[in-house]
Amino acid sequence: MPRSLKVRQDCIGIVKLAVRRNGFASQQALSEELGMARSTVVNFLTGRPVDRAVFEDICVRLSLNCQEIAEFDMETPSTSGKETQIESSRNYKDIKAVDEVSTFQHRGEKPSEVEGAKMKRSLNLSSLDQKDNIFENQHQLKHLSYVEAQERDFGFYVERPPVEERCYSEILKPGCLLRIKAPWQTGKTELMSKLIHYVEQKGYRTAVLNLRDATQEDFSNLDKFLQWFYTIVADRFELTTSVEEHWRKSIGNSKIKCRSYFEKYLLPGERPLALALDEVDRIFSIRSIASEFLGMLRTWHEDAKTRQVWRQLRLVMLHSEIYTEVDINQSPFNAGYEVILTDFNQEQVLSLAHRYGLDFDRNKVTQLMAIVGGHPYLVAEALKRIEQQDTTLDEVLQTSHTAWGIYSRHLERHWRNLQSNSELASAFEKIVLANSPVEFNSQLNQSMAMKLNDLGLVKLFSNSVMPRYELYRQYFLSRFQNKL
Repeated sequence: MPRSLKVRQDCIGIVKLAVRRNGFASQQALSEELGMARSTVVNFLTGRPVDRAVFEDICVRLSLNCQEIAEFDMETPSTSGKETQIESSRNYKDIKAVDEVSTFQHRGEKPSEVEGAKMKRSLNLSSLDQKDNIFENQHQLKHLSYVEAQERDFGFYVERPPVEERCYSEILKPGCLLRIKAPWQTGKTELMSKLIHYVEQKGYRTAVLNLRDATQEDFSNLDKFLQWFYTIVADRFELTTSVEEHWRKSIGNSKIKCRSYFEKYLLPGERPLALALDEVDRIFSIRSIASEFLGMLRTWHEDAKTRQVWRQLRLVMLHSEIYTEVDINQSPFNAGYEVILTDFNQEQVLSLAHRYGLDFDRNKVTQLMAIVGGHPYLVAEALKRIEQQDTTLDEVLQTSHTAWGIYSRHLERHWRNLQSNSELASAFEKIVLANSPVEFNSQLNQSMAMKLNDLGLVKLFSNSVMPRYELYRQYFLSRFQNKL
């Protein structure tokens, strides 16, 4: 029986996208998470054989279905070619059947009698039957298009026209700088994933970096941060040129070394490079790095106007706030094209509820939005929990603002952020305790309200502000009143 599996060549793109979608900045980060050698992870990601148990472990961590991407390594020693073929057939069908059962369990459903019978047959077919059917199954899976697989991944993505079409248009422009601005958990990363998938279909090379993956040591000074930065990018493309060697031999400061590495090894070629930077806000508190790094990105964007090599770069930045400490002429936040994500409207919430298979009408949507508005995460979390039968709409409406409600972690994180900034907490307390929108004055200036808006906690009007959602008003009212 074959002991090894490998990713089918036509599924390698799907696997690499899953790595980014699950937040791993590098192959090393994934290998450390799994407790495996980096070489093993590289083999998996490049379609080389790995041990079957290892293959399945990686699939579980990346939320991939084995039967969609698996190909047996027929070179694995076995008793005979014929037995290998039959055994591979049996194992492949077993994986498919088990995954189908797991899918129903995950959704909290039971398969119908027909579906159950099909699964049972998949697990109990004779070797001869499996031999007859395996080639047809593999043929069908082999021709499962990349687009179809991605459409399943994006099945719950809610489009907010005209945002997506404008982003698609912008990212194709040479030297593009696209900034996606929105509060935490409102869909920035999901939109970025759609964009990356879109340009991959166009033949672009892509790399996604989350600045949260950098350690305190990486942020200790500009040299270390920039070396971390382009080491991660180089790792994405498995470049053979050593970053350490380039750093050692190149002249100039760290920004010049970073620039020359991009110009020599990353940007040249016929295929453009789309580079997405998630959670750019991470560096804002480290001023010695933030100004230099952000200024460097602005310079790269400007260079595309006069230098052909930099026209190859398509830069996407995801952030919640705007860094104001950098010189306006060096800031990337007043260059390129900015996308500001908005909440879902009633039609979009209703559509999402139906995708979850819920029998929601406009009345139920109105009830839910009265508490959480159209906040993408808050809406989706409620629908998902209701679909999984973990809760009901009535329970969500009654307990959403409590410590035992489904949003407890989301709310607690906002509370911790406020506690780290007493001035911000004081301003928000005034807004929450008021019974009506609070007008700007000496105790609540517009600048402070803008920061709260960037965090997604308030709704701004022309000269006043109020809590963004009823959920926030109820939760923080209790916190502030009890000084918890």
